[in-house]
Amino acid sequence: MRLSILQYGNPILRAKGKRIGEIDERIRELARNMVETMHAANGVGLAAQQVGEAIQLTVLDVSQIEDRPTSMKLNGDQIDPKSAMPLVLVNPQVELGRETEMGTEGCLSFPEITGEIGRAKSITVRARNLSGEAIEIETGGFLARAIQHEVDHLNGILFIDRMSSAAKASLASRLKRLQKEAQRGAKHRQRAVAETTL
Repeated sequence: MRLSILQYGNPILRAKGKRIGEIDERIRELARNMVETMHAANGVGLAAQQVGEAIQLTVLDVSQIEDRPTSMKLNGDQIDPKSAMPLVLVNPQVELGRETEMGTEGCLSFPEITGEIGRAKSITVRARNLSGEAIEIETGGFLARAIQHEVDHLNGILFIDRMSSAAKASLASRLKRLQKEAQRGAKHRQRAVAETTL
């Protein structure tokens, strides 16, 4: 089932996600719906906050990205990243490599906005999969960037927070417009709920 992707201005995007205890059918179904939603929106990652759930769950799929290379080790074994996609991470913890690089990022919660963001070139991420198994991923390149972006979401951090002040200033009017649209949408939903409960 496709879910609605929340836009910038919705307060849930600033919420730090709660750790997931038991990985039950509700969590597995949410993950499946998030993967479907991400694919439908042509995204490479989606965090639970973006669909209205402040929990530590994210999905990723970089298999269609040909022009930005990725390396990946899963539990110590070098693998083709495409074979691991879509990737579901529960309660991910990221350890950043020392080297950083700039790269262009966008976000499904910020339509048509991109920015140059500095990120670690390589990372190690420890998480659980939907079976509850502990996994460790060492990755460099585009997947490392995508995971950092999504784990930021899980902690209430948005990619605009990592932009230079000049870049953020140049986007100020577009960001204000997105916030107003999100607020209008929230008021409209409140009215609709009020009308159905009268």
